Amino acid sequence: MGYRTLRVINDDRVAPGGGFGTHPHRDMEIVTIVLDGALEHRDSLGTGSVIRPGDVQRMSAGAGIRHSEFNHSETEAVHFLQIWILPDRRGLEPSYEQKTFATGQRNGGLTLVAAPKGGNGALTIHQDVNLYLASLKAGTTVRHSLKAGRHAWVQVATGAATLNGELLQAGDGAAIENEPTLELGASKSAEVLVFDLA
Repeated sequence: MGYRTLRVINDDRVAPGGGFGTHPHRDMEIVTIVLDGALEHRDSLGTGSVIRPGDVQRMSAGAGIRHSEFNHSETEAVHFLQIWILPDRRGLEPSYEQKTFATGQRNGGLTLVAAPKGGNGALTIHQDVNLYLASLKAGTTVRHSLKAGRHAWVQVATGAATLNGELLQAGDGAAIENEPTLELGASKSAEVLVFDLA
């Protein structure tokens, strides 16, 4: 728990009809990625949405927000990652943003889904973090260069992948320091997150 400004990655599975009742957060950037099923979200800003595979949601808790999340389906489980990142300053005005990054858009490379100033279709995150997603097919390889002084965290969400020759299975994460290049290869289909961190 805690690597650079990446606070935690919760890997949650919620049964049909289940969920998390209304609860508070503050001073945290919360990114939610649904891997399977559908997650319904409601918050004290009056925002409500359903997050499905391909969607990425960013909620800035800032000065304080209350929200609830529950499985949108009465028959199928939902599997999602919820990522907490420390913001670059306290007391931000709470805000919310959600976009769809289709699987086809992520095939064969890294897609930037959240960045400090947004842009290029990415969500805006209030921290010096660039978050990439990749949907890798078996036999494909992607590379990401880290600038001097940067660090990375790689999380395999589904499937299996190699990171600079080391095998990672679904649920595995790796902290990277002093490596100028990350090379990700898929031994079978995989969904991978790459955090480029200060």
